Amino acid sequence: MTGTLLNVLTILAGSAIGILIGSRFSTNIQQSVVTGLGLVTLVLGLQNAMQSGNILVPLLSLAIGTIIGEWLDLDGRLKAFGGWLQGRVAGRSNTTHPDSDGQAEVRQNARLRFISGFVTASLVFGIGPLAVLGSIQNGINAADIQLLAIKSTLDFFASIAFAASLGIGVAFSALPIFVIQGSFALVGMGLAGAAAGTLGADAPLIRELTATGGLILIGLSLILLDIKQPRIANMLPALIIAPLMVIGAAWLGIALYP
Repeated sequence: MTGTLLNVLTILAGSAIGILIGSRFSTNIQQSVVTGLGLVTLVLGLQNAMQSGNILVPLLSLAIGTIIGEWLDLDGRLKAFGGWLQGRVAGRSNTTHPDSDGQAEVRQNARLRFISGFVTASLVFGIGPLAVLGSIQNGINAADIQLLAIKSTLDFFASIAFAASLGIGVAFSALPIFVIQGSFALVGMGLAGAAAGTLGADAPLIRELTATGGLILIGLSLILLDIKQPRIANMLPALIIAPLMVIGAAWLGIALYP
């Protein structure tokens, strides 16, 4: 868990810096920064998606996972959680006084900005091979934080850019990141000894998980680029379906790769 704690701290530190300098940026600068982040996310997603050895695995994983996610309405629940967090941060001091139309609009815009920052940063920081593989390896060997140290460095600079444009909601993405990576670290602890050395970056399970996550990141980039507004969180179950398909294929003796 040491690597996950380091990652959480770097996200909080980067967000604090971004919030401090964000007020100095004009609206045009903030919009341009988000567009730049969208382009980077698109390239990262494409690179990860190309890791697949059999595109049918991420394709079926995404289809099945999205159906499950839509049924559970994960996107709505994540946004609702973000809205609840924003309400806790903003406090209830103004609830006893009626808002004017202008104040209500400002309050609503602040809420939407918080949710956007929280959801976007949670998805960007929580999806990817470093988050999964790094956390598992750290669980197997508590002293092995190399991958998560690299991820923490990347997330530090990314959180500065995100927070400068999307606000304090980015800092609260540290909560789901702690839960997600901490869960993978616990998986690593369970695999210690039995799977040590078998879950490298080239393992089919990790490759297909990475590729599926890459497709989700491509969808997230469409939001940042203001092209489309897909319900990305509803695709997250695909990250569970992909490794299960690889494991199932191995059990059934199905060769995924020619």
